[in-house]
This record gives sequence, C-alpha cells and structure tokens, in this order.
Amino acid sequence: MHWICGISGIRSSNFLLSPSHSKILLLGSGFVAGPCAEFLLRRQENKVTVASRRIALARTFAAKFNSSNITAISLDVSDEAALEVEVAKHDIVISLVPYTQHPIIFKAAVKHKKHVVTTSYVSPAMLEYDEAAKAAGVTLMNEIGLDPGIDHLYAVKTIKEVHNAGGKIVSFVSYCGGLPAPEDSNNPLGYKFSWSSRGVLLALRNNAKFFENGSLVEISGEKLMTTAKPIYIYPGFAFVGYPNRDSTPYTERYKIPEAQTVIRGTLRYQGFPEFIKGLVHIGFLDDKQLEWLSPSAAPLPWKTVTARALGVSTESESDLVGAVLARTGLKGEEGARLVSGLRWIGIFSSELAIHRGTLLDTLCATLEEKMQYGPTERDMVMLQHVFGIVHADGTKETRTSTGLWFGVPNGETAMARTVGVPCGIATQMVLDGTISKRGVLAPMDEDIVYPLLEGINKEGIYMVEATV
Repeated sequence: MHWICGISGIRSSNFLLSPSHSKILLLGSGFVAGPCAEFLLRRQENKVTVASRRIALARTFAAKFNSSNITAISLDVSDEAALEVEVAKHDIVISLVPYTQHPIIFKAAVKHKKHVVTTSYVSPAMLEYDEAAKAAGVTLMNEIGLDPGIDHLYAVKTIKEVHNAGGKIVSFVSYCGGLPAPEDSNNPLGYKFSWSSRGVLLALRNNAKFFENGSLVEISGEKLMTTAKPIYIYPGFAFVGYPNRDSTPYTERYKIPEAQTVIRGTLRYQGFPEFIKGLVHIGFLDDKQLEWLSPSAAPLPWKTVTARALGVSTESESDLVGAVLARTGLKGEEGARLVSGLRWIGIFSSELAIHRGTLLDTLCATLEEKMQYGPTERDMVMLQHVFGIVHADGTKETRTSTGLWFGVPNGETAMARTVGVPCGIATQMVLDGTISKRGVLAPMDEDIVYPLLEGINKEGIYMVEATV
C-alpha cells in the first residue's frame, strides 16, 4: 500500500474494559471487515466472532487469519431474538451491515449494555438511542471510516487550530472519491465496482444542498450531473466533482457558523457525468418494476431492451444510435464518446440481457460483469479539504489537507484499508477506554479526534497539509 501522508496527534488512555480478554462481535464479512479484523487480532486479548447470514462466508473470512482468536457464526441480523443472544455474549459490536439495520443493533446493545462501532452516518433512527445509550453507560460510535471518518478528523483538526488562534473558516470545500488507479480506469465510466453497482448508481439520483458564497443552493437529483465541474488537485489527474447530498448541517457539526461556503462532494474521472447523463436520458436509471424484465420472462437481447427503453420499434444499431443521440441531445465528439461507451457495454448487441426486474438492475447485472477489478488491478482513494481562512489579523490563507492512497494488486484495496483500519482503531479505543464518552457519537470533538488521528498515523494513514 502506498500513501501520501503527514500528521501526528495526541493520545490519552484511561482503563481496560476487560483485564483478561475482550469479546468482539463483528457483523459482516465484506471487504471492509478484513483490515478491521486484522488490526484487532494483533492484540492477543481480543477474541473476535465474525457473523454472517451465510456461515460459509463467515468461515472463509475467519480462515484467512490463521488465528484461534477468531471464530465464525451464522446470524441473521433481522432476527431480533438471535441478535440479542449474540450481542449479550460480547463486550462490543462492530456493525458493518447496511445502515438501515443499525437501529435494531443499537436496540439490542443498549438493552444488554454493550458498545457499538459503525462506519455509517448517524441517521435519525440511530440518534433516537442517544439518551438510552447514555443511561445504559454505552458508547455507540459512528462515522469512523474514510468518508465519513478520516475526512472528519482532518476537518476538525484544522478548524480547531484556526479557531484557537482567533481566525475564521470562511469556506470549506471537500471532495472524496474511490476510483480505479489511472492505469486501470479503462472503461467508459472510468469507474469500477468494489461494492453494489446499484448503490453507486442510485446515489447519482440524490438531491444536493450546500452553501455557496452565503447563499443556499439546492440541486435536484435529475440535474446533479449537470453541476459536475473540474476539480484540480494534482496535475496528473483529470478529476470532476459534484455535490454529495446535504452539506448544510456541517456549519453546525464542524462549528463553523461563519462559513459562507460549505460543500462536500464526490470525485470521479472526466467523462463520468456525461456518460451518466446519457444513461439517465435513455431511462436506464429507472427502478420501476417491469414485467417483461422479470427473471421469469422470456430472455431478451440487449438491443430489444434498449429499443423498449427508448420507446422505438426498430432494433437496428444505426436507428438505436440515432434515437439515443436525439434523446440526449449530444452531438459531435461528446455524442460519439457516449455511443462508443454504450457499444462497449453492449446495449446495441444481440447478447442476452440478464433480467433483474427493472432497467436499473438489468443494467447493473451487465456493469457488474464488465466493470469489476481484475486480479492485477488496483484501486485508489483521493480525499482533499480546502479551507478558506481569515486570520485574526485579517490576513487570508487557503490551506489544504490531501490524502492519496493506492491499493495493492491481488491484495488489500485502498478503500478497504481506509475504512476498515479507522473502524478497528476506534473499536480498540472504546475497549481501552481512550474513547469513554457515552451516547450516539461521531468524531467531532477534540477528545475523540486527536487520539484517532494518532491511531491512523501509526498505521501509515495520513493526509498532507499545505498552504497554497
């Protein structure tokens, strides 16, 4: 793993939760779980139980570590009774399952007075357990992966430094993206799927809201890709960025009410937004159930699916291309690039589509086949904050915090490491008492941020800070 890095922090510790051993329940065995478990298994006193709905997945995961300190069980998190039994046996729960399942885990944890760590944003349903967690004396720690997670740590660090010196943060702009390394961005989207392609594509329909130059800006999901613009970080990268959901709460979360601009966004490679706009115009991001695309329906070639999506009767490639260009309004080089990409996916071909019930899911089935990482390929994560600062004496400064991480071919991905390791560190800090605050938490306060900064620093996960 190669890192661009630089930062150190402060650490304090209080007490060990268990003087003999700590029992950790790890819910989920996906790609993030590996670096998290590896970190925790370095401590001999840690006993990890990995739980998956399918026992075979949990056993395969546990076998990777060649350790007697990790065991596998089958557990359906939606089975509240079974979940409670397992939660009650452990000191802390790491929940790497979908965020919609966190509230049921919080419920069991509070009931049995157990701690929980997640990498997910705190949802309203999760926040409802704050008072109960405080009353039970438990920590429900969240937002400690990459984004959210590492992004919070470096934002809070710089903001605290500026405020402590009497300065103001007048703008905060942050972009993050998980992408293929440049040499492996070899498809029309410049993107590959290390997780659900459906989740990636659905996120492109989210509305966005942010502050810019003192004004509230709201973008509807259908127009999101039209707002994409070049983002200049390093000259060697052709990035574009677009806003990510609602950035407005961060004036309060980061304690920067003075900020006139607050934007948190997503990074992609050049060409991605235009290609997505083409898919939207054709109708391929529609998740309405269609009987003719049900798995039990007669198999259809892709050209038939495309013709029906466009509402045309002809299936010849030239006619379909003409219909696509008419629908999207693209001409010249942009139109040619879109058509070339669609041809690469195969939507004009006689190849049979994999029916998944909707146009979106049927497209995803093909994208997942064609846009996975190959065995010798590597991923990349880029994260940058740009702070507009006015110091106490009135002087202005633009400061950046930049992190660039690459995965290892045939090994650990950059995304898995930058999400899983911070999660493991936070878990250990709750066990050790370094994080002792109770309730539903996210890393927004110095007493949590600085120990976590030192923890990720020790693991080689840094961001570079500079004045530009």
